[in-house]
Amino acid sequence: MNKTITRAMLSEAAARLTGLNKADTAAVGEAMFALVGQALMAGETVKLTGFGSLQVRSRAERLGRNPRTGTEHRISPRQTVVFTPSAQLREAMNPVAPVSAGKIRQRA
Repeated sequence: MNKTITRAMLSEAAARLTGLNKADTAAVGEAMFALVGQALMAGETVKLTGFGSLQVRSRAERLGRNPRTGTEHRISPRQTVVFTPSAQLREAMNPVAPVSAGKIRQRA
């Protein structure tokens, strides 16, 4: 059920959809991933319309706990990338079922 999509698979699919050869679509994909990575490393937010946005956030220092032994250890502060899906992507993944008029109840 959980299938992993790789860059090579994306390049193949893009080649089929566009009619370009696989090497060209792979080069474009690699360039786009490199540009996204550079923008994130510079602290910029990357917005992909209809898909979502990637943004860098700071995580504060905190205490972690080893679940097996229960010993505490310090987790250092760090930068992390957070993905926020667009409303279009959320709706596509979780379509809202229409509510039928017969099932609506009003409170008295």
